[in-house]
Amino acid sequence: MPAKIESWPPTWLTPVNKAALNKSRGLQVSDFIDTFAIQTKETVAGYAGDKMQLRAWQHELFRHLFAVGTDGKFRHRTALIGMARKNGKSALGSGIGLWSLIMGPAGGEVYSCAADKEQARIVFGDAKKMIQAEPELEELCNVYRDAIEVPATGSVYRVLSSESFTKEGLSPTMVIFDELHAAPNRELFDVMQLGMGARREPMLIGVTTAGVKADSSGQDSIAYSLYQYGKRVAQKEIDDPTFFMAWWEAQAEADHHLEQTWKDANPAFGDLNDPKDFEAMVKRTPEAEFRTKRCNQWVSSQTAWLPNGAWEQLEVKREIGADVPVVLGFDGSFSGDASVIIGVTVEEQPYVFMVKAWEKQPEDDYEWRVDILEVENTIIEFCGTHNVKEIACDPFRWQRTMQVLDEAGFPIVEWPSTSPARMVPACAKFYDAVVSNKLTHDGNPLLTRHLSNAVVKTDRLGPRIVKEHRGSPRKIDAAVASIIGFDRATVSREEPVVPQFFSF
Repeated sequence: MPAKIESWPPTWLTPVNKAALNKSRGLQVSDFIDTFAIQTKETVAGYAGDKMQLRAWQHELFRHLFAVGTDGKFRHRTALIGMARKNGKSALGSGIGLWSLIMGPAGGEVYSCAADKEQARIVFGDAKKMIQAEPELEELCNVYRDAIEVPATGSVYRVLSSESFTKEGLSPTMVIFDELHAAPNRELFDVMQLGMGARREPMLIGVTTAGVKADSSGQDSIAYSLYQYGKRVAQKEIDDPTFFMAWWEAQAEADHHLEQTWKDANPAFGDLNDPKDFEAMVKRTPEAEFRTKRCNQWVSSQTAWLPNGAWEQLEVKREIGADVPVVLGFDGSFSGDASVIIGVTVEEQPYVFMVKAWEKQPEDDYEWRVDILEVENTIIEFCGTHNVKEIACDPFRWQRTMQVLDEAGFPIVEWPSTSPARMVPACAKFYDAVVSNKLTHDGNPLLTRHLSNAVVKTDRLGPRIVKEHRGSPRKIDAAVASIIGFDRATVSREEPVVPQFFSF
């Protein structure tokens, strides 16, 4: 059994099979960087001009990142690498860019990208300094202000930023997008990704620290979207071998004053970065800023509903027997959002669990629709094997389904989630149960994600959960279904069950 590698694996790591790891070119990249890359400035890792020495966790990162598929090409086309500040992200980006320029295919196009040109020049500038410090590389390259050329192969390395809008017609082989979280929108990222289409084995690597979830357009930032997608791949919600993510972050519930919290988000803690710096900065940095830059946790411009980590600590694995009374909570959509059926047991300490969810995926076309018949059959089949006391439904757009189930004799209860009179007290009840450890759940990743997406709206009607902004792609339907189900399960426990049939 191989020895444990310190700081590996990261908090989130997308799966890579052994065959792809065995054929990985990561060792080639590591050897190149260890041979030619230098420290470009004095840090706790060494003096300017010293040879860069990759750590074991960095070697393992490259082994996963540059895994090779059965076709002999890079397995991954898009990658996201996330870690807190001062962990050597820019130096890694410079080394990868330089390796791709020198060792990549003839006619290659390598790009350092960032939100602004000064940030983009950090990675690119370090690559220039590495060339200028190594006679063997300097002899191969022509170095200009914003470009490096290799005349023998026709390959070029350029610097680009989101401030410029003249990227059409590019054909990248390798893109290093530094501090992707700061991109004002996704335009540059999309242009570079689409431009890779004609290449044999291109790769776009976003190297970043966490940031604010929304960009200047009010939509999810490209970095946060990729982070959310990467978590789903890591948790095997989605099978996408072309996407890779390695993301170090502190646990959501962790105390940001503790050293272990810092270690979780900083693979180079105590090595490439100084623990004394953390001790000083935690005392004079606002919590949200410290959690973002030093704990690598995403922050929202609005107030998250549940406290950090409160939901995660309530996970329990159990089977729901046929005799256990259950209430189903259902929140449905037609095309854009998700349709979710949540089960909640009618017990002193209710158990919340996923029955089934239908959620539009990024690769789905505009004509994607929820399969209404499948939803109805799922409810009917579940009722056939479980002791279902109620099926509480948000009626919006699902009146026909409710009528079908009602006429078939199922205990349908109408529960409109758009009614503040219902949502305000139901949200308060659910929140209190979570923070007081009065419920447990199955740890379903989709449900956890939807709960983390929910933010608080407070007005004269009272506090209740909503999306972060109108049109946000961050769905909360599973959270709503859980609240509906929990509300009715607790009512069912306290009062006799009287199905609320209604006319259409």
